Amino acid sequence: MQINQLPFGITIWNDIAPEKHPGDAGFALWRTQRFGDIRVRMVEYSPGYLADHWCSKGHILLCLEGEMVTELEDGRTFTLTPGVSYQVADNAEAHRSSTVGGAKLFIVD
Repeated sequence: MQINQLPFGITIWNDIAPEKHPGDAGFALWRTQRFGDIRVRMVEYSPGYLADHWCSKGHILLCLEGEMVTELEDGRTFTLTPGVSYQVADNAEAHRSSTVGGAKLFIVD
């Protein structure tokens, strides 16, 4: 990732109106900032959330609160808890997320 022409700034995440994205079950609330080609999000998954698609977008994702499971299309699963992150490239391994009790994430893509 190349970060160019981005002056110093702060983001007050609670001031950004959330967008609701339904899953196959539950929903995700996205608070999104864009800096050129870089998208930065604070995402909250509701309890019982299951993504409605297999994602092939690259991300760097950090779990801040709760617990979530990331499933790869090949069947492998990874559990993220607070302080655990993952990274995946665009078009590398398709993945989807779920959570039983809800989770809060910080995502850069």
